[in-house]
Amino acid sequence: MERPASTSAQRAPRNLSRLVYFAAVVEAGSFTRAAERLGVTKAVVSQQVARLEQELGAALLVRTTRKVTPTEAGTTLHARSVIILRASAEAFDELAQDAAEPTGTLRLTAPLDYGATVVVPVVTAFTRDHPRCAVELDLSDRIVDVQTVDVAIRVGWPRDSSNVARRIGTMDQFVVCSSEVRRRLGRVNEPEDLTGLPFVANQALSEPNHWRFSHSDGRRRSVRVAARIAVNATPAAHAAVLSGAGVSVLPDYLVGADLASGRLVRLLADWHLKSGGIHAVLPASRFRPAKVRHFLEAMSAAETRRARRPA
Repeated sequence: MERPASTSAQRAPRNLSRLVYFAAVVEAGSFTRAAERLGVTKAVVSQQVARLEQELGAALLVRTTRKVTPTEAGTTLHARSVIILRASAEAFDELAQDAAEPTGTLRLTAPLDYGATVVVPVVTAFTRDHPRCAVELDLSDRIVDVQTVDVAIRVGWPRDSSNVARRIGTMDQFVVCSSEVRRRLGRVNEPEDLTGLPFVANQALSEPNHWRFSHSDGRRRSVRVAARIAVNATPAAHAAVLSGAGVSVLPDYLVGADLASGRLVRLLADWHLKSGGIHAVLPASRFRPAKVRHFLEAMSAAETRRARRPA
């Protein structure tokens, strides 16, 4: 007597498109926002998710009046669904690889300070040049799972080597203060001179009070400073320095315009701090859709222009 088909095959949802509705609810946190994102009614989304739960014989979502959260089974299915849906999208994109015009939604994440300063202008130009492509940009200093986006912009020194990282630029760190504060300061020629100055520490960094300098003549210095003010985000340190709170170390992309206008002044210009990289981190894939390729080209061009500006 012939055995029945495998139970795993029997449990598989008959309509895989229901994963799209389910994933949208998990990512949006509500049926209403998922329906808006998909361009359908809330009833359609609710019906498709209910049928998916019925087919799988498991509760996937916990519904409350305020939000919708995945159950343990729902979390597991969502993680798999992201991979399945991405693979499906890439398969369709690969068939249309010859199409030069980017289409669809490009999902990005970037650090708050670099994103607001550099990425947002690139995104603005990108959507103007490619009107058939929309962009969802998540600006956050938390590390976003690169598997949930198309491109993750990372600044500094990458820690995770398991994903594909493409270097698109570099960043330097400058010791700066406002022009008003500089007029009040005395001699600041050596890194050790920082120890007696009011310092704004950025606790978003791993060592906000410890700085290692190098000079072109081979000299090296390591100094520890005492924070007069400590903040937990780079934009806050930038705002504090602009308001005259004291001296701080800030990335070049954030203070370039301030240095050019004279609002900020660079100290210890003959000494250098460790440089970092600007990387585009990508999910592992053999194929990059046009929207990703064109955006990476735009980001690389923006970084090239920025590198040509005088410090």
